[in-house]
Amino acid sequence: MSGIYIHIPFCKQACIYCNFYFTTQLNKQSIFIDSLLKEMALRAAEFPSTLETIYFGGGTPSFVEPQSIERILLAIKGRFPQANWREITLEANPDDMTDAHLKAWKAIGISRLSVGVQSFHDHHLQWMHRAHNAQTAKEALSKAKTYGFELSLDLIFGIPGSSQSEWLHNLDTALQFDPEHLSCYGLTLEEKTAWFKLLQKGKASAIDEKASLEQFQLTMSYLAQKGWVQYEISNYAKPGHWAVHNTAYWQSKVYIGLGPSAHSFNGLERSWNVADLKAYSEAIEAGNIPIQREVLSQENQFNEYLMTRLRTIWGADINALKQFNCSMVDFEKQLQKWLDSGHVQMQDQLLTLTPEGKLMADAIAADLFV
Repeated sequence: MSGIYIHIPFCKQACIYCNFYFTTQLNKQSIFIDSLLKEMALRAAEFPSTLETIYFGGGTPSFVEPQSIERILLAIKGRFPQANWREITLEANPDDMTDAHLKAWKAIGISRLSVGVQSFHDHHLQWMHRAHNAQTAKEALSKAKTYGFELSLDLIFGIPGSSQSEWLHNLDTALQFDPEHLSCYGLTLEEKTAWFKLLQKGKASAIDEKASLEQFQLTMSYLAQKGWVQYEISNYAKPGHWAVHNTAYWQSKVYIGLGPSAHSFNGLERSWNVADLKAYSEAIEAGNIPIQREVLSQENQFNEYLMTRLRTIWGADINALKQFNCSMVDFEKQLQKWLDSGHVQMQDQLLTLTPEGKLMADAIAADLFV
C-alpha cells in the first residue's frame, strides 16, 4: 500500500507555534496548482505501482477553492485509473468549513476531514493565533457530520497556563461530535516560529512540562476508558478507524510527496522538495525537480524503523532489526536497561512501550539508536 501527500502551502495567517512551510501570498495559488501538476508529470516514473490514499496537508488545504483541489484529484485519478482509493483526506480549518465547501468536497471525492480544532477554549485559540473560535469549530463539526465525512480532530495539550480541567473539557467536547479519530499533540517549541521569537524577547510563557505530561496521561486514561485505541503515541481511534495514510508512514511504507517542502520515501531513500514556493515554481517551470535526496544507510534504516515502530501498537520486531546487519551488542545492552525499568516490554520478540514508556518515547528510541 502506498500514498500520495500533497502540500498546499497557503495560510490565512500564521499560528504562533507552527514551523511547517507556508506562505500568505494568496495570489500565487493558480501558479502553484500549475506547478504541482507539472511536478506530477516530471516525477511520473517515481510513483508507486499501487496507490490507496491521498492526503492534502499544509498549510491550509481547505483555504484554497474546491475547484483547485478537484483539478489535482482529477490529475491523480487520470494517471491511476485502476487505483482503489481507501482514503482521501483533506486538512481543514473550522472557519473554512462552510456548507458550500463541505458539499463541494464531498462531490469531488474527499472522504475524510482532518480538522484543526486545537482547542475548544477561545483564550487558547487567541493565544495560538487561530482564525476560528470555539463556537465556529462546534458548528463546523456538526455540519461536517451531516455530509457524511469521516472526522479526525486535532487537539493540542500543554498550552502555557492551561489546566487539567480545561484539557478534559476539550476531550469531552470533541467526543460529543462523534469523530472516528483524534490526534492529540503535546505543544512543542520550534525555532523560526512566532512563539520562539516572543520567548526570546521575554514576551511569552514557556511550556510547563509537568502540566503537559499530566495532560498526556489524562488523554491516555480518558480515551482508553471510552474504548478508543492509542495506536500511535499521538493518535487515537475508534477500533478499526486509524488513519490509513499516516499509518503507512509509521510502518515504513512507500509514499510520494508533491509540492514545496513535501517529503517522499521509497524504502531506501528519503527526499524532500525545496521549502519555497517561488524557487519551487521556477524550477518546475524550467523542467527541473527542486529536490534533495538522502540514501539511508543500514544504521539509518535501523534507527528509523525502531523510532517509528516503537511509537505504535505494532511495535518493533527484533528479527526485523537484525535484518539491517547492524551490531546488536550495544542495542541489546541498552534495551535490557529499559526492559528492567518497565518502560519497554517484549513478547514474542516484539518490543512495545508500556504506559510509562510512552511518556518518554523519543528519549527511549534515541537511547537505543545504533
